[in-house]
Amino acid sequence: MNRVMKRNYSYAFLLPAGIIYFVIFLLPTLLSFFFSMTRWTLSEWEFTGLENFISFFKEPSLVIGFQNTFIYAMVTCGLKVVLGLLLGVFLTSRIRTKDYLRSVIFFPTLLSTIAVGISFSMMMHPTEGVINSALTAIGITGPDWLGDTRIALLSVALVDVWKGVGFATVIYIAGIMSIPVEYYEALQIDGGGAYNKFWNIIVPLSRPATNSVIILAFIGGLRSFDLVWAMTKGGPGFTTDLIASIIYKQYQSGFYGLATAGNVILFLFVSLLAFPLYMFLNKKEVDL
Repeated sequence: MNRVMKRNYSYAFLLPAGIIYFVIFLLPTLLSFFFSMTRWTLSEWEFTGLENFISFFKEPSLVIGFQNTFIYAMVTCGLKVVLGLLLGVFLTSRIRTKDYLRSVIFFPTLLSTIAVGISFSMMMHPTEGVINSALTAIGITGPDWLGDTRIALLSVALVDVWKGVGFATVIYIAGIMSIPVEYYEALQIDGGGAYNKFWNIIVPLSRPATNSVIILAFIGGLRSFDLVWAMTKGGPGFTTDLIASIIYKQYQSGFYGLATAGNVILFLFVSLLAFPLYMFLNKKEVDL
């Protein structure tokens, strides 16, 4: 085997993965940028320049969509970080049933998002739902969880947290278990208690896990669509409309070029928020 073949031999193993990555990700991305500047159907297209982008930014519900998307991402991300950390600490303690509880916490992550959305929309029904029925049994009048414009978005966000907190917990469990035991031994020698263990060891040394949860949960919140659509379809009114649901409504109406432009805008919106956040978190990361 000559020198050139030796140098390129290892790269040959990357070629199949590179081809798959190009066909499934890069090519559709490039085509999306092109078709966002066209008026297209499945059989023909017409170049329109920036007309689709201008029309998309004139959407009456766009401001609400951006606002709801950002709020939804912040709420779901924040709760997944806090609950995931607390559950991670609890499930790495010396409780006997921790293996069983880990399975219980992670189980909702395995469920279909659409199935979860439909199930909770029935459970949150104002008169026939099991949640309000349980509240009525103890003398509390439950709200219209998905029909009240003040709490509809928060209700969907809480369901998202219920479904996704198990994944965040698994990341935290891995991060906490990777902390060297010498730190705990040193704290015990110094007379530190559970409070010191949590704030002085677990929180700072599990920062890599925290960074991963923040990035994944925040990007997932910005891109969320299926759960919101299954539960409210953006209603009541535009109260729970996210950017992704606005885009889907354009596809439903047959404005494919306009919807593709919306997807490009969503991609840029997520990138402009996620990449600076990623760089900021990496600067703060503590090396073990």
